[in-house]
Amino acid sequence: MSPETPLLIILGPTASGKTHLATRVAYEIGGEILSADSRQVYRQMDIGTGKDLDEYVVNGVPVPYHLINIRDAGDKYNVNDFQHDFADSYQQTLANGHIPIVCGGTGFYIYALLKGHANDTVPVNESLRAILESLSNEELLAKFLNSDSRYHALADISTRKRLVRALEIAAYLNEHPETDVDFGAESVTYTALLFGLNPTVETRRERISNRLMTRLKHGLIEEVQNLLNQGIAPDSLIYYGLEYKYVTLYLTGAMTFEEMRTKLETEIHRFAKRQMTFFRKMEKDGLIINWIPDEWPESEKIQFIIARYREFKSGNAGNMSV
Repeated sequence: MSPETPLLIILGPTASGKTHLATRVAYEIGGEILSADSRQVYRQMDIGTGKDLDEYVVNGVPVPYHLINIRDAGDKYNVNDFQHDFADSYQQTLANGHIPIVCGGTGFYIYALLKGHANDTVPVNESLRAILESLSNEELLAKFLNSDSRYHALADISTRKRLVRALEIAAYLNEHPETDVDFGAESVTYTALLFGLNPTVETRRERISNRLMTRLKHGLIEEVQNLLNQGIAPDSLIYYGLEYKYVTLYLTGAMTFEEMRTKLETEIHRFAKRQMTFFRKMEKDGLIINWIPDEWPESEKIQFIIARYREFKSGNAGNMSV
């Protein structure tokens, strides 16, 4: 059963301007931000995760936010933790009489909110399915038995359809080892209206490169060094990926500064591309994302989102798109 108040979701790849836009929308309509970012949950990991907490003050008015700075650096946090924490934040937002606005780039977390059960949060892989469907039942079973993943002990392979899905889930978990899923967990699903930001590749790349240089000059290295000084193991920081992985490798002598900067820039660009790929998979799975043209003035973006959300909430909206 879905909660009655729908979510307003603003998603997009890194450096697309999600937080800036979401906080302005929240300011206009009395909203609270519910972050869907897998790394912003950690305290003292501010610069590398791009929290941009100054964005949460609009015209001198603080915009309430949730699911940021709720875990200590060094902890592990997964999609099941997120689903449970999100439910509490959602209820708190409603109790405050405000509108829940989800903002983030962790597509897997957003997908989980809309699909519910953890088994459903692993996206469909059409290319893999095409390959698997060409195999006989015996070949599928042999492929499953000759492979391994965290899901194997839990998989239901009683029918061909379930066997194909089991192989699909196993492949996803092997390709995304950072994804921690409790397949026994049940969760609430939410009704939502989704808006997406997707600047051109050239614009996105320029923003990512400029932002990285700014962060390196203004505290990113010191932030990671401070975490190491507190006794957090290098492997724990490397686990978080991107900025924390490569700056840690630099600080521990595994890379030169230039090697770190070059590799990190490349990996952030690749990360943004993977984010967009996941959002496209969400659309293939039936989730409608209203993509907002990057060239629109900010005021037009804000008013468009507010108008469409009000229509959606009142039940008068259909399958809307820009």
